[in-house]
Amino acid sequence: MPITYDSAAPEKTNENHRILDQFYPPLTQGTTRRSPMRELISTVLSHRTTHADEELAYDRMLEAFSDWEGVVAAPTAELAHAIRTTRWPDTQAPRIQEILRRIKAERGEYNLDFLEEWPTEKGMQWLNDMPGIGLKTASLVLLFNFRKPVLPVDTHVHRVAQRVGMIGPKASVEKAHQVLLEQLPKDSLLLLNFHKHNYWHGQKICFFTKPDCARCPLKGFCNYYREHYGPATAEALAATPTHWDPAWGSLPH
Repeated sequence: MPITYDSAAPEKTNENHRILDQFYPPLTQGTTRRSPMRELISTVLSHRTTHADEELAYDRMLEAFSDWEGVVAAPTAELAHAIRTTRWPDTQAPRIQEILRRIKAERGEYNLDFLEEWPTEKGMQWLNDMPGIGLKTASLVLLFNFRKPVLPVDTHVHRVAQRVGMIGPKASVEKAHQVLLEQLPKDSLLLLNFHKHNYWHGQKICFFTKPDCARCPLKGFCNYYREHYGPATAEALAATPTHWDPAWGSLPH
C-alpha cells in the first residue's frame, strides 16, 4: 500500500534534519553505543524503563549469572529478580531466555555479527520473528551496530515528528518508521543522526508536558507551536538558540 502523508511533511522532515544537524553535536560513522548482543538485550530491558534502571538490571543479570549460558540456565524467577528494576521483569525474564535460546539454536553461538552480511530486510525479519522484538529494537540493532539504512522511532522521535507535522496526528509509532524512512535518504549516517537528534530533542526540549518551545529551533514550521502560540514571529526566531549549550545539561546516551 502506498504511503500517504501531508504534502508538506517531506519538506518538514528534511528541514528538521538540516536544523537539528546543526543544533546538536553530529555523530560519526564510528559511533556505536554497545555490542550487538548488549544492544539487543538492553533494548528489551529498556521498555518503559529509565536508562539508569535498564543499566542496573543488565549489570545485575550478568553479575548473578556470569554469561548468556548462565542467563539461559537460570531459574526464571531468579532472573526476574535480578532484572527487577525494569518495568515488567516477570514478562521480560522468560522472553530474554527464549531470545537467547533461539539465537544459540539457529546460529550456534550468542553472536549477531552475521547480520552485517545479511540484507537489511532479511535482518529485520529475523529479528522481528523473535519474541518481544519489534521494529524499534530491530532498527536500533541494525542501525547502531551494522549501519543498515533503517530508522528507529521511539516515543521521543514519534512525539517530535507528530508535533512538527512530519507524520500525521494519528500515525502510530509503527507507521512512523515507514513514513519517516520514506521521506529521508537511505544513508545510514544521516539516519543515525536524524534518530539521535530527534531523540535528544524529545528528551531535552520537546517534553511530553510543557515543551520548551522558546528554546526550540523548529518553531518556524512546527504545527504545535503555531497552534499554541500562532506563527513564529521574527523576534521569536531571532531569540532562538542555534546550537545546544552544554550548560543546559548533558545529552542522553
